[in-house]
Amino acid sequence: MYPVPNRNYKSPLFTMLFSDKKELLGLYNAVSGKQYKDPGALRVNTLENAIYMAIKNDLSFVIDSQLSLYEHQSTYSPNLPLRMLLYLADLYADLTKNENLYGRKKVKLPPPRFIIFYNGEEAQPDRRILKLSDLYEVEEEEHKLELEAVMLNINAGHNPELMKACRTLADYARYTACIRRHAAEMPIEEAVERTITECIREGILEEFLRKYRAEAKRMSIYEYDQARHIRQEREEARKEEKKNIAVNLARMGMTAEQIAKAVEEESAVVEKWLTERS
Repeated sequence: MYPVPNRNYKSPLFTMLFSDKKELLGLYNAVSGKQYKDPGALRVNTLENAIYMAIKNDLSFVIDSQLSLYEHQSTYSPNLPLRMLLYLADLYADLTKNENLYGRKKVKLPPPRFIIFYNGEEAQPDRRILKLSDLYEVEEEEHKLELEAVMLNINAGHNPELMKACRTLADYARYTACIRRHAAEMPIEEAVERTITECIREGILEEFLRKYRAEAKRMSIYEYDQARHIRQEREEARKEEKKNIAVNLARMGMTAEQIAKAVEEESAVVEKWLTERS
C-alpha cells in the first residue's frame, strides 16, 4: 500500500512510488541483482526531520545488515557526494542515539551504499561514479575519507537491463518522458493532466495514478517547475560568466568579433555586453 502523502513536504513522485515496501524491494533487487522476496526484510529509516532539510534524502533502508541510501535527482550536481555524507552523518547519529559512544564496546554500523537515480535533461551516461574526493582542494596519494555514489541514468532509453528488472522504474521513466514531450507544446498543467490520462489508459503506473491522481499532478507540476528554475539559474550564471570574460578580454585589447569567437556568442551580443559594462 502506498503511504498517505505528506502535504507539508513536497515529496518527489519517485519517493512516493517507492515508499511502498514491495516496490522498494523490487527496486533494490533490480539495482543489486539480489532476489529477496519478503518486503518485511526491509527496515526503512529515512529521516523525516533531518537537520539539513535542504539535503533531505529520498529513501534510506537497511537490508541484510547493509544501509542503502537512494536519492532521486532531476538536476546533476558534482556536490551530491558531500550532500550524501552530511545526510549519512545525521542518519548514523539517529541510529546510534541510544548507544554509548564513549564505551569500550564497539558500536556496530551498517555499511552504506549510495545510489542516485538521475532523470534530468542534461546528457549523462548510463552509469557514473561520483566521488567525495573530487571535491577536495588538494590532491592526496591516499584519501582518508572517501565516499562513492553510483549515479544511474533512468531516463527512457537508458539502462535497459535495470528497467527490465523493475517495471515501476520503467513506468516512471515513461511517465516523465511523456510529461516533457507534452510540456514542449502546452502549459505544464495541461501537459501533466494529459500525461496522467494517457498513462492510465496505457497501463503505465495505472494503479498509483488512479488512486493519487490529484497528488501526482501537484507533485509533477512542482518538480517540473523546480527543475526549470534550477536550469534557468544555471543559464543565468553561465551568461554572467561569459559577460565577465568578454569584459576582461576587451580590456586586453581584443575586438568584439575576436571575443565573440572566444565565448561562442554573436558579435552583436558581445557588443551589447561591452556597452552595458562600459
